[in-house]
Amino acid sequence: MAADLSVTFTGLKFENPFLLSSAPPTESESNIMRAFDAGWGGVVVKTIGMHPVVNVAGPKTKFTRSNPATGTLSMNKGRDGALVSSWNWELISDKPLDWWIPRLTRIKKAYPTKMLIASIMAGSGSDKELDHWRDLTKACQDAGADGIEMNLSCPHMDRADMGSNIGKDQALCSFVTQVVKEVARVPVWAKLTPASADMTVEAGAVFRGGADAVVSSNTFPSLPIIDAETLEFEMNVDGLVSSGGMGGPAILPMSLANMAKMTKAFPDKAFSGIGGVSDFRQAASYFLLGCGTVQVCTAAMLDKAIGPNVIRHLKEGLAEFIERNADKGWNNVEDFRGLRRDRVVAHSKIRRPDDSEYAGGYDAEGYSESDIPTQVVSRPL
Repeated sequence: MAADLSVTFTGLKFENPFLLSSAPPTESESNIMRAFDAGWGGVVVKTIGMHPVVNVAGPKTKFTRSNPATGTLSMNKGRDGALVSSWNWELISDKPLDWWIPRLTRIKKAYPTKMLIASIMAGSGSDKELDHWRDLTKACQDAGADGIEMNLSCPHMDRADMGSNIGKDQALCSFVTQVVKEVARVPVWAKLTPASADMTVEAGAVFRGGADAVVSSNTFPSLPIIDAETLEFEMNVDGLVSSGGMGGPAILPMSLANMAKMTKAFPDKAFSGIGGVSDFRQAASYFLLGCGTVQVCTAAMLDKAIGPNVIRHLKEGLAEFIERNADKGWNNVEDFRGLRRDRVVAHSKIRRPDDSEYAGGYDAEGYSESDIPTQVVSRPL
């Protein structure tokens, strides 16, 4: 029997659990349709807002590669070597809402079985801004969007009440989620920023606000490398640079660490994983930590913009994985989702040599026993 690649995530039926994330690959109607033709189970459109957007002059995205032969780690010194990361400072869609609405309708009509998720973003500093969240939600769902992804994580926004500045404030992100849920008839996902001391705090906040899922995560705030020969940032405009977002392979371990914390804290909630995925070998880690879907950006950008080969390899890899483990009774993603979540433990829980004990960083001598965490006072012999 052929493997079942379909998943039901936040009540939506996906023919496979792989989505093209909200990013340059999903900035146009033609790209989204090409993505669906290529086989992606879902697409999250480039974030739609209510404010005028003007991007920086020059390139918006570059890719850092490591070349062991030359010892270089660079965005600008050739395409030889291994991909390390992407870096971008592109803002949300520069197309207005009234440009997007008829296109969402046409896309959904053309691909009724594919899942079309509208990413939206507004501010939070006034009643007018909160109305923007409501208006965006109502307009996109009325146009045919199957779900809403709230962008609480864009790392490029100067405004204190927008993007990742909302996502780092548990009170704000919870309240904005409530505002969207007031008018939403479709599932609402909250895309969070990794620029947080503990993402479980913000995850808990958006779940309390009513979010149906957490998407983690957006790109990591970062700077491009300075060229030691020219003394210029490898990506700049008139010599100036601001913080941008790093994605791609380099963020995979950090993204997994954040995801593990959240799925352990909220094992019964829905999560969509992003960061460093190019084939099923990476996607498997997200599923095994508890994610129901996985989103891709950087790898797709480097594969004809929308990743036709990436999605083919993802689907083939998932099918082969399920078939290889059929003896375990696995038929679909749900059968192994979260299987390795409980393997992530506190450092003091990791086995020490037989003749050693470890008290989680505490030295028992000089402390009363009540000061030492109960679970690390001693290790049973």
